[in-house]
Amino acid sequence: MKKAVVFGAGGFIGSHLVKCLKAEGYWVHGVDLKYPEFSPTVADKFTIADLREKENVETALKDNIDELYQLAADMGGAGYIFTGDNDAHVMHNSALINLHSVQACVDYKVEKVFYSSSACMYPEYNQLDPNNPKLAENTAYPAQPDSEYGWEKLFSERLYLTFQRNLGLNCKIARFHNIYGPEGAWNNGKEKAPAAICRKVAQAKEGESIEIWGDGVQTRSFLYIDDCVDAVRLLMQSEESGPFNIGSEEMISINDFAKLIISISGKDVKIKNIDGPTGVRGRCSDNALVSQKLLWTPNIDLKTGIEKLYQWIELVHENSKHS
Repeated sequence: MKKAVVFGAGGFIGSHLVKCLKAEGYWVHGVDLKYPEFSPTVADKFTIADLREKENVETALKDNIDELYQLAADMGGAGYIFTGDNDAHVMHNSALINLHSVQACVDYKVEKVFYSSSACMYPEYNQLDPNNPKLAENTAYPAQPDSEYGWEKLFSERLYLTFQRNLGLNCKIARFHNIYGPEGAWNNGKEKAPAAICRKVAQAKEGESIEIWGDGVQTRSFLYIDDCVDAVRLLMQSEESGPFNIGSEEMISINDFAKLIISISGKDVKIKNIDGPTGVRGRCSDNALVSQKLLWTPNIDLKTGIEKLYQWIELVHENSKHS
C-alpha cells in the first residue's frame, strides 16, 4: 500500500484529494491547521499542525512516505489577495511551508512531490485584454504577477525545480486556474468568485440586486474540483514534471457568469456593478500543453458544475439560518 501525505488536507482541494487517494487504495496522512469544515476527513491519520514549523513538516515526512501533495498556502479570493492588506502573511507563510517541504522531501527520500502553483503567477501584461489572455506555460517570463500571492507561487515553482535539478527531487507542478465545487469556503472572506456569487444569489430575495466587483467585463475560466483532482493524479503518474496549466478553456465574463448562476437559481435577481478588487482583466487556461503531454481535458462543463455548487451553497445557507 502506497503512503501519501497531503499538506492542506483540511482545505477545499486538499480534502477532495484525500478522498480520491483513499478510493485508489492509498494510506493517507492529512496535515493542516484545521479539519475539513463540511464533512469528516477520510484520511487514515489527520494531524493538526502548523507547517510553518520545520519540525512538523519533518515529522509528517520521515516515515517512508511515497508521495507528498503540497497544497498548503495562505490564500483566498480577490478580497483577500488583491487588497494588499495580507501580503506579508501570504508571502512569509507560504514560502516557509515550501522551504521546509523541499528540504524534508530530500532528507527523507520522499519518492514524488506535487506542488500546487497558481495561474496568479502569470504576468499581468498578458492578461489586460479580457477577450484574449495569453496564458500558455511558456509565457511566464518576463515575470510580472499581479499580486504577492502570484510572486510567491512563482518563487516556489523555481524552488522545487532547483531541488529537482540539483538534489534529485522528483517534483510535479501544476498551475491551478480557479478551481470550484462543493465543500469549499463560501462565506468567510476567503471564498472565490464562484462560491461568492452563488452565496449572494442564494441569499438574495426576489427583485433584489447582487453586487459584482468591477465592471463585470473581466473574464475567467473555472474548473470543477473533480476534473482538477483527476488531472493531479494523471500528472503524478506520468514522467512529466510540468509546470502544467490545470484549468478550463471555457471563458466567461463575470457578469455573464453571474447571469448563469441567477438562471440556475430560478430567481428574479439583478446585477449591480460596484468598485472592488478584481485582479487581472482576462484569465483563461491554455490547455494545449497538458492535453498534448498528459492527454487530459476537463469532463464537466461550467453549467453542470455550477449547478452542483449552487445546490450545495443553497443547502448550507439554509442550514446556517437554522443553526
